[in-house]
Amino acid sequence: MWSGIVQAAGGVGLFLLGMSVMTGGLKALADERLRTALTHATRGPISGVCTGAAATALLRSSSATTVAAVGFVHAGLLTFPQALTIIFGANIGTTTTGWIVALLGFKMDLGNAVLPLIFVGALMRLAGRRRVEAAGTALAGFGLIFVGIDVLQSGMAAFHGVVTPESFPPDTIVGRLLSVLIGVAITVVTQSSSAGVAAALAAVNAGTISLNQAAAMVIGMDFGTTITAAMATIGGNVQARRTGMAHVVYNAITACGAFLLLTPFFMAVDAVLPTAAGSNPELVLVGFHTTFNTLGVIAVVPFTRNFAALIVRLFPERGNPLTRRLDSSLLNSPPIALDLAAQTLESISRTVFREVATRIAGSGGSEPQVLTDARDALDQTREYLQRISVESTDTELLDKYLRNVHVLDHLRRSVIRAGRESRLKLIRADGELSSMTDELLRAIELLLPSEGPLPSENLERIREINSILKSRMREYRRGAMILAAAGTLDSQTALRRMDTARWLRRLAHHVMRLAEYSTSVPEVLAADSSTLVAEDAGPETNRGDVGLGFRSDGSPSDR
Repeated sequence: MWSGIVQAAGGVGLFLLGMSVMTGGLKALADERLRTALTHATRGPISGVCTGAAATALLRSSSATTVAAVGFVHAGLLTFPQALTIIFGANIGTTTTGWIVALLGFKMDLGNAVLPLIFVGALMRLAGRRRVEAAGTALAGFGLIFVGIDVLQSGMAAFHGVVTPESFPPDTIVGRLLSVLIGVAITVVTQSSSAGVAAALAAVNAGTISLNQAAAMVIGMDFGTTITAAMATIGGNVQARRTGMAHVVYNAITACGAFLLLTPFFMAVDAVLPTAAGSNPELVLVGFHTTFNTLGVIAVVPFTRNFAALIVRLFPERGNPLTRRLDSSLLNSPPIALDLAAQTLESISRTVFREVATRIAGSGGSEPQVLTDARDALDQTREYLQRISVESTDTELLDKYLRNVHVLDHLRRSVIRAGRESRLKLIRADGELSSMTDELLRAIELLLPSEGPLPSENLERIREINSILKSRMREYRRGAMILAAAGTLDSQTALRRMDTARWLRRLAHHVMRLAEYSTSVPEVLAADSSTLVAEDAGPETNRGDVGLGFRSDGSPSDR
């Protein structure tokens, strides 16, 4: 008896380990393809459901699909209703694990047959090449799943005749409700509905529980996943909370429908396939699992927008709207987190330079709070970036990270300079400064196209304006110094005008750099990186400031 308990627990542990290892390998292999599929295959509710189901079936993880969908909502690539259809589909996709276990794990003795797969997978992990290593991880995880099922079966066999269906709640309304609660508890403990379903299949196969009891437990396991998801959203932003609540409400509705479906489903199976429940109880159980999840999706998809509107009303936006995309729960997926940071910085850039344009055009600024909110948003984005872990060997992600850092740096400097009211009083009092200001306004207008990415011709024109302003600034400063030396202009006024000309030219420089980063000009990254290292090196600079390009006092340098 005791050895059976140990074996069963070990089998569940190996199954969970195999699922985790295989999911990690598949995510590394399919991450970019998954993200591309999610963004391009969600034109309608049906396609969204199919995409969510396919992605989950591929990755063997509904949480990976859900996290990716939430990330795209943050980035503005998907609407919340579109993300919901993907999440609905993930509930169908996760049932494929049960089919694999029932068809292969119990119908074929794969425990020993998959051991060579684990060996080959381990060797591939040592290859050092990223994709080969990821494929080896997935292969080894796949093998571990079936080793775990084999051990679980052996453990359950020890309970035959000792633990019987009479040991569990009876097949009554109250008994079924208790079985549902047992299923919820199993999922909360194992943190995996797939492991719970595998254990239920093994128990049915060993005859320790009846088919009806196992079905009620599977309903509880399906709902139990929402408790884990809801707990994971604690501390997350509004989009994470909306997703978690949507998951809970949807699965609660599905669980109620499944509970009502229990008796009709098994009556239908007995009528159509009289021997199925006795000869293949595992297949009947996974069929029930798939049926109630599929019917739940069919019932809710026509009302997706209404459902999404309800969740949005329950969880309205709060806080700084510029940072609504920065979700801490997505930090464990660096590609998504970096995309969210880039989207956030783009929103901040538009806000900052619209305000800059308003101020230098002579309107005096739209709202005093605009730059304060932008500064706060930049601080939050900076902290978010510091929490993203990027391997130094992953050059693609490292490049994205550094681009975000430099964009943040230029925006921070722009915000500080935009708040210098003394410069604004001079730019329209002098004809040459007024002309230079008009050039800067043209550059800002080119930086902020009405929609879509920045056209390459806009970048070239911004570069021309920056070059013109650089030349004119030098001539203007030289002319101011000559007038001051000749006594026709007092030195204080000359200095203020020279500083204002340089102020305009530096804002134009930031506009140009932001334009270059938005069009992915490769040489800009190296140039800015070397400049930041030179500027920020020194005994008073801490690690965080070096990493994100600021001096220890938070002020910009004069470049």
